[in-house]
Amino acid sequence: MKQTLLTFLLLFSLLLQGQRRYAADRYFEEYAFKKSAELYQILYDRGNKSYEVISKLGDSYYHTVSFKIAEKIYEELLDRYEDVILPDHLFRYAQVLKSNGKIKESDTWMLKLKDIDGSDSRAIDLASNKDYFSNYTNMPKTYVHIHNLSINTKYSDFSGFVHDDTFYFWSTRPSSKKEELYKWNNQPYLNIYKSEQVPIGEKVVLDVEKPDPMTSLNSKYHDSNLVITKDGQTMYFTRANERRGRSRRNKKGIAHLKIFKAKLTTKGWSKIEELPFNNKDYSIGHPTLSEDEKTLFFTSDKPGGYGSTDLYKVAIMEDGSYGEPENLGDTINTEGREMFPFVASNGKLFFSSDGHIGLGALDIFQTNLKEGKFTKPQNLGEPINGALDDFGFVMNQEETAGYFSSNRKGGKGDDDIYSYQLYNCKGVISGLVTDAKTKGPVGKVTIRILDEKGNQLFKQVTKEDGTYSFDEVECEKKYVVVAAKEDYKSSKNDVYISEDDDRTLKNDFVIDPLIIDGKIAIDPIYFDYGSFQIREDAAYELEKVVSVMKNYPEMIIKIESHTDSRGTYMFNKRLSNKRAIATRDYIVFRGIELQRIQSAKGYGESRPINDCNKRKCSKEEHQQNRRSYFIIIKKGTSITD
Repeated sequence: MKQTLLTFLLLFSLLLQGQRRYAADRYFEEYAFKKSAELYQILYDRGNKSYEVISKLGDSYYHTVSFKIAEKIYEELLDRYEDVILPDHLFRYAQVLKSNGKIKESDTWMLKLKDIDGSDSRAIDLASNKDYFSNYTNMPKTYVHIHNLSINTKYSDFSGFVHDDTFYFWSTRPSSKKEELYKWNNQPYLNIYKSEQVPIGEKVVLDVEKPDPMTSLNSKYHDSNLVITKDGQTMYFTRANERRGRSRRNKKGIAHLKIFKAKLTTKGWSKIEELPFNNKDYSIGHPTLSEDEKTLFFTSDKPGGYGSTDLYKVAIMEDGSYGEPENLGDTINTEGREMFPFVASNGKLFFSSDGHIGLGALDIFQTNLKEGKFTKPQNLGEPINGALDDFGFVMNQEETAGYFSSNRKGGKGDDDIYSYQLYNCKGVISGLVTDAKTKGPVGKVTIRILDEKGNQLFKQVTKEDGTYSFDEVECEKKYVVVAAKEDYKSSKNDVYISEDDDRTLKNDFVIDPLIIDGKIAIDPIYFDYGSFQIREDAAYELEKVVSVMKNYPEMIIKIESHTDSRGTYMFNKRLSNKRAIATRDYIVFRGIELQRIQSAKGYGESRPINDCNKRKCSKEEHQQNRRSYFIIIKKGTSITD
């Protein structure tokens, strides 16, 4: 007898684990991560140390921002399954380590991503990135209305800078019929031009008017790449290193460059002076200023760098002097070329590189400055980058539009300047939440908007009239909107805002109350024919009963179970009693006190909900009679009231 009882308990334990696993998976898939964490935790505590349970337990804590607990769970996942761990779980472990202040450990684990999957773009280098092309050619819509400027020529027109409404750029277009040619490309030397910005067309494509050369700046040789201070009084620009009337070149015929400073006077740009850290033996050029204008960034091929050309910075002191130039380090610089830096008003540093993996030749990247260090550069992807050179990225002060340069196919000349606009399609998701039974509005319903990966983007609580509204939701993306409230079944809808419509999406919810007419109103708990075992779908529904009873600590219920009319009357009576007891035991096992269930009684076939006891019925009709109900004897007060 003792052995039989132990066998029964073991089988019952295994059955309950299967039920909890199914319920946990369902809640996890519905983004109910607090609930799934609770259920996975039970499985974990009861000895289930499978990869899926530990990883989903960690993910559940991760999505509920319980980073301390998530770290411990992911740590055990790594201890047990490091050889087969999936990249996403390793990444999340690294993320929670960083969130918990363990930066070095986070970086160490992040680097191990390349040992798991060489195509993972989060910790890879040029030789091991396998998915980059797909990633970079399927970027979120950010840069739109790409337009080849009307002022482009068959010569090299590139780069630029925006100050107020004036656009500055540099070009090798001839400024006179007898102009000396630069032998490197057999084109005239670069000159600086300025032009006024003009919007054109229905989509407000950005263009510029007929340019004028800046005669007060342009010399006999190369002049280009400028930046102007916010007050418009100081300019830094690039000029070829002149010596004995000619531009000095290295053995390959490349002219060395220097950075100069100019002041705006009544005579235009004058008082031109060379910066003290220039050097006659290597190039320094492409200046740009930090947002606070206390740091000058530039490009140089000076010895001791990481590659062909590197990015540097130098402090601008209050007295106008300069600090020692500093290399930006190997997070930014590679064995290749890093050049054309630009700092936007939002503090992001944009630059071009052929050392970081891209779509071909020079690509444009961006990086952020955090805690004194630059983050890993991110490729801007299409349509900014392509198969050939893309460089000279700049943005206006308002961060709404800008320019970049490219020698891509379809241009007008050697290098062309293109304008772009920042995608700014915003929509509204709004709606009304009503009670399925009363048809009235439901207030204090939590509405969440999630992205396709389940990350929460927005959260709001409905007003007393049941309404909600989210503004500033990005267009052209898929979202999941979830409505949840205690004593109601959660509901979710998949939504999409198109930029072609009025950008206002009506998304109403009709939610079902869990307490109706003195009963906990869940879907009926069905049983297989002749069985009293709790099915997986039944376990999922019983979790709703558990939730309601936990929300009402004083609630007392009774359970009624029923069978179909097949079998004898006494057999069905005994079977329904077993079903009622099995239902009660599941609820008690989930932490509800036994005394809160007044009774668990079976009624056999005596209370059918159809007339299958009088006629021949289908299997589906018979199943309708195999059910349990939960009748509230005492409700009490909700802990959320």
